[in-house]
Amino acid sequence: MDPKVKKSELAGTDSLDKQNTNAKLQQLDEFRRDATGEALTTNHGVKISDNQNSLKAGIRGSTLLEDFILREKITHFDHERIPERIVHARGVGAHGYFQAYEGNEKYTKASFLTDSSVQTPVFVRFSTVQGPRGSSDTVRDIRGFAIKFYTQEGNYDMVCNNAPVFFVQDGIKFPDFVHALKPEPHTEIPTAQSAHDTFWDFVSLVPETAHAVMWAMSDRGIPRNFRSMQGFGVHTFRLINAEGKGIFVKFHWTPKQGLTQLVWDEAQKIAGKDPDFHRRDLYDAIEDGNYPEWELGIQVVNEEDEMSFDFDLLDPTKIIPEELVPVIPIGKMVLNRNVDNFFAETEQIAFCPGHIVPGIDFTNDPLLQARLFSYTDTQLSRLGGPNFHQLPINRAVCPFHNNQRDGMHQTFVHRGQAPYEPDSIDSNWPVETPPAAQDGGFESYQERIDGNKIRARSESFNDHFSQTRLYYQSLAPHEQKHVVDAYVFELSKVKRIHIREREVKEILANIDLDLAQQVGLKLGIEVPKNSDKDLKKSSVEKSAKISFEAFIPKDIKARKIAVLVHDNVNQANVDAIQQWAKAESAVAHILTPTPGPVLNDKKMPLASDGMQKGEPSVMYDAVVIVDGDNYDVVKMDGVATHYILEAYKHLKPIVFLGDKKNLLNDLQLVVDKGTLHDEGFNAVSDQFKELIRNHRIWAREAIAEGIPA
Repeated sequence: MDPKVKKSELAGTDSLDKQNTNAKLQQLDEFRRDATGEALTTNHGVKISDNQNSLKAGIRGSTLLEDFILREKITHFDHERIPERIVHARGVGAHGYFQAYEGNEKYTKASFLTDSSVQTPVFVRFSTVQGPRGSSDTVRDIRGFAIKFYTQEGNYDMVCNNAPVFFVQDGIKFPDFVHALKPEPHTEIPTAQSAHDTFWDFVSLVPETAHAVMWAMSDRGIPRNFRSMQGFGVHTFRLINAEGKGIFVKFHWTPKQGLTQLVWDEAQKIAGKDPDFHRRDLYDAIEDGNYPEWELGIQVVNEEDEMSFDFDLLDPTKIIPEELVPVIPIGKMVLNRNVDNFFAETEQIAFCPGHIVPGIDFTNDPLLQARLFSYTDTQLSRLGGPNFHQLPINRAVCPFHNNQRDGMHQTFVHRGQAPYEPDSIDSNWPVETPPAAQDGGFESYQERIDGNKIRARSESFNDHFSQTRLYYQSLAPHEQKHVVDAYVFELSKVKRIHIREREVKEILANIDLDLAQQVGLKLGIEVPKNSDKDLKKSSVEKSAKISFEAFIPKDIKARKIAVLVHDNVNQANVDAIQQWAKAESAVAHILTPTPGPVLNDKKMPLASDGMQKGEPSVMYDAVVIVDGDNYDVVKMDGVATHYILEAYKHLKPIVFLGDKKNLLNDLQLVVDKGTLHDEGFNAVSDQFKELIRNHRIWAREAIAEGIPA
C-alpha cells in the first residue's frame, strides 16, 4: 500500500471482496470519501465544534435562525430522498467483470464480446418489478436483471428480466399494465402483489399477457435468490460483425449456481421474517468470497430465416425454443465486489436499453422501441436532469466528449468558445469518427424499410396461447402443480367473481383444458369439458430448457446449512460438518437455543453463529440435528421441533445424527430419501451433498402439506 494513502478505520472497508478491482472501480476511487482521521466540518469546509446542540437565545431560549450549521444539516436531511423508480424500485447491486470467449468475431465487432483477453467491468442490479423500495424481496414477481458494461467503446446496458417474455407487445400498453399491477388507487393496497382485482381484470381482458403471467405464476416468480436465477434480454436484438453482416440474437444468462426456487409458504414466511432476504444473500455471498457467476449465451437467427418460425421474432411475448435454435455460449460474468454506498451506486445507477456500442443494434420490436425512450425519460425525472451520465457510477471509463453543455448538476468545466459543430474557432474539436471494423464510430444497421404509417398489430402477433401451453406442458409434474396452486391463490384474492371466471374460462381454457379444470375446481368455477385438440399448437411440443430440472448445479457452493446444537452436543460430529462444509465451499451455521455458546460433550464452549429462533429454517437450504446427551431437552424444545417440522414441510434435506433419529417417530414424520440418519456425519455426507445439490425433496410434497408448521 502507498504509505501516503491512509488506512481506513471504517467498517466494511476491509472485507475480502474489497481487494478486487477493475478500471471502473479505480475510477470510482476518485470519488470515494473516507473520514478516517478527519475533522467534522460543514459542507463548505468549516470545522464544527459542537454537533450536539443548536444555537439558542439563552440556555432555555428559542433556536436562532442564524444557526447555519443546523440549517445546513436539516435542509440536507429534508432533501436526501429522490424519486424512486416507477418499476424495479427495490433492488440490490454489485460490481464484477465480463470476459468473452474466443471465436465471437463472426457474430459481432463489439470489442468487449470479441477480445477474450479483456475483463470488462460491469455493474449488475437485480430487482423486483412491482413493489416500492420498502417492499419484501420474496413476493411473487418477475425480477429485473440489468447489466451495465463499462467498455472501451462506451457504456452498454443490457436490461434483462428473469423471464424471456413480457406482458405486452406494444409499449403503448405498458402504462396500462403497470397501472393495473400497482396497488389499487383508492386504498394503495396491496403492496408488491398481483393478487388483486385490477391486475387480473387487465390480464384476463388482454390475452397477450398470458405467457408472461404463466412464467410469474410458476416457480420462476419466487426464486430462492438472485444468484440462482436466469436472465433474458426479452427482445430480439441485432449483432453486426466487421464485414457489416447482421444477425438476429436473443440474450441468455445462465447461472453456474443452477436454478433454485422457494416454495410458496416459505416465500410468505421469509417476507415477514427477513424482507431483505435476497439482498442479504447476494451481499453475504460476495463478502464471503463465494462469487456468483453466469454464462452469457446467444440464440442466432440469420436475417433470411426471420420469417421461418410459427411466431414473430419481433414479438416480445414469445421465446425461440432451444430445440429450434440452440443457445451458443459467448462469455461469462463474475460478481466479486459489493458496493461501498447503496445510494451512490445501486440507487443512482441509470440503465437505458438505448445505451449500445458499435456491433450491437436494435430491431423493430414495438415494445423495445418504446423502452428506448422511456428509460432515458425517467432518469431525467429521477436523477434531476440531463447530466445523470456524469454521476460517478454512470460515467464511462473511456473518454467521452461532445457539445452538450450546462443543465442541472453539471460537474464538468468545459473549455473552449465554440460548443457547436462544425466550427473554425476551436479547430472543430471534438471530431466525428468514421465507422470502421474496429474502434470506429457508431453506424446504424442499414435496414431497408417500406410501409405506410399505421396503428395496428401484425397478424403474426395474434397467437397468444400456443407458447403459453408449451411452457406449461414443459414443466415437471410438481412444477405444474405449483402453477395451479398459484393461480388458485391469486384468483381467490379477486373479489369480483366475473373476473375470476373470465381468467379461467377465456384464458386458462385456451392454454390447457386440464389446467383450467384444476383451477376451476378449486375456485368453484365450472369449465366446459370440450376438447382442446383444436387449439393451435406450437411447433415444439415440449422444451427441455424450461423446467428447473434442466439446471441442477454441479456443486453446493454457497448453499447454507443450519446445524442445530444443544448442551452436551457431540463435538466430533460438529467438527466433521464444519470441515465438510468448508471443503464444499458451503456455509454451515452453528445455531443454538440462545445467542450464547453451548457446552459440548467435553464441557467446552461451542460458539454460536446465531440463535435458532432468530435464524429460522426458511433462511437455510438444509438442516442437521447433531447428537448428544440431550434428547429429552431437544424433544421438549418447541423452537427446535418447529424448526425440524418447518424444514420438512418445505421439502429440505435433513440429517438426524445419533439418537436424534428418534425425532422422526416422535414428530410423526415419514422417512424418505431426504431424511438421513447415522451415528456419524461423514457416513451420510455424500448423500447429503447430492440432496442439497438437487435442492428439494419433491416426492415429499403431498405428505408435507399436512405438516403443522
